[in-house]
Amino acid sequence: MSDRKYRQRGYQDDKGDHPGNTAPAGHPRRRDPTLRPAGRGLGAPTATIFRCRVCGKENPVKDLAPESACTHCGADLHSCTHCSLFDTSATNQCREPKAQLVRSKATRNQCGHFKVRRAREFAKETNSPRDAKAAFDALFDL
Repeated sequence: MSDRKYRQRGYQDDKGDHPGNTAPAGHPRRRDPTLRPAGRGLGAPTATIFRCRVCGKENPVKDLAPESACTHCGADLHSCTHCSLFDTSATNQCREPKAQLVRSKATRNQCGHFKVRRAREFAKETNSPRDAKAAFDALFDL
């Protein structure tokens, strides 16, 4: 009779008495790294872009002057909400400790610590309809 209430294998069993454990004593079993999940979008092309925090449209950021505005909605782009240092949980809502308090975070300001907030997103594929047709024709080409 067993000294335990339940007889299934569990954490109290010895490591060497399982039939599936073929590793030598003192060496951990290694798993095949190819059996892990690959993840969403692994290897997909990405692009770094800048989006307006008001309307969500993409804007060019070659030269972001303090008086620049969104091309779609007209919102001020040189503001705290478009800065990469903006953090609502930080002091003065900015990760830069020497930054001065800006009352309105969505309006234009002259902060010297401003850094454009960019995001990495999946890039659009540049395949044209001719490429797809050529690939389809190549399948049945004899």
